[in-house]
Amino acid sequence: MGSGHRVAVFGAYGHTGRFVVAQLRDRGFVPVLSGRDAGKLRALAASEPGLDARPASVADPASLDRALAGTSAVINCAGPFGTTAAPVIEAALRARIPYVDVAAEIEANADTFAHFADRARAAGAVIVPAMAFYGGLGDLLATAAMGDWTTADEAHIAYGLNSWHPTAGTRAASKAVQERRNGRRVRYTNGRLEYHTDELPTLEWPFPEPMGTRAVLGEFTMADVVTIPSHLSIPEVRTYMTVEAAKDVSAPDTPTPAAVDERGRSAQTFLVDVVVRSGGAERRAVARGQDIYAVTAPLAVEAVHRILAGQTKAVGVASAGEIFDAPDLLRALSAHISLELRQ
Repeated sequence: MGSGHRVAVFGAYGHTGRFVVAQLRDRGFVPVLSGRDAGKLRALAASEPGLDARPASVADPASLDRALAGTSAVINCAGPFGTTAAPVIEAALRARIPYVDVAAEIEANADTFAHFADRARAAGAVIVPAMAFYGGLGDLLATAAMGDWTTADEAHIAYGLNSWHPTAGTRAASKAVQERRNGRRVRYTNGRLEYHTDELPTLEWPFPEPMGTRAVLGEFTMADVVTIPSHLSIPEVRTYMTVEAAKDVSAPDTPTPAAVDERGRSAQTFLVDVVVRSGGAERRAVARGQDIYAVTAPLAVEAVHRILAGQTKAVGVASAGEIFDAPDLLRALSAHISLELRQ
């Protein structure tokens, strides 16, 4: 377990940040609360007795240094990550502690690999971007599905969400991404990211029962197109989203998530169906669970636990599937995710 390690949570008072703080405490870690809004930090600290609140801003490196002082790792939960990731990574490198984030932003994750890979590797540092529902979970599932394959022709990640009520952070990140892309869409094909203006096709995806075949938006591209190709030789990576969830997240009046249980989870359910193909062969991994924001917390905290315990296979900037034993990590999350592997 956490053995009392102090772990900084930047963006601790956000929707996902609160889940991360709770999960850290459950695992025996001591969260150190940080973020730019001192008032929200004080309010969170008042509800979490005994926790240290350290205001910090990405525009003030000294404040980030103070926030990370004496901690063993940092989890960045504060989007948009195109703005926050680099400054917090820099602070983690100065503090010589591991960095984990929950970024779903494709370009932010690509920037992390591009800008920090060499420095982190040279320093023996560990940086794990996108250790979240989007990016991390799909990568773990694809890696587990690959098994002993070293290459594949294509990977497909289909997200079967019954709904998607976005948080304020999701909306802010989406706006930042749209501005950066100037209205373009992104896909991963022929071994690289491409930008285009085509409309997304509506397709049918054969999800496992009891969900069954559902309408999905093809090329509803998520962070898996960065994490998976970062270490797996797969030239075509495509992601899909159930139409009803895509409509929810794009509608301006969809409400934020509402808690329905004692853990603060919403009623949202998910099924992630990952298929990898090589030649005429196909392998599949399926994960089921509740609340994409809530399940991000055990993913990120398990990552920190394994990094601090030395249960890693790489240094530098590395995605979940590269740095961890993917099947073992997924099985360790059995309280949060049900797993099915078909090889």
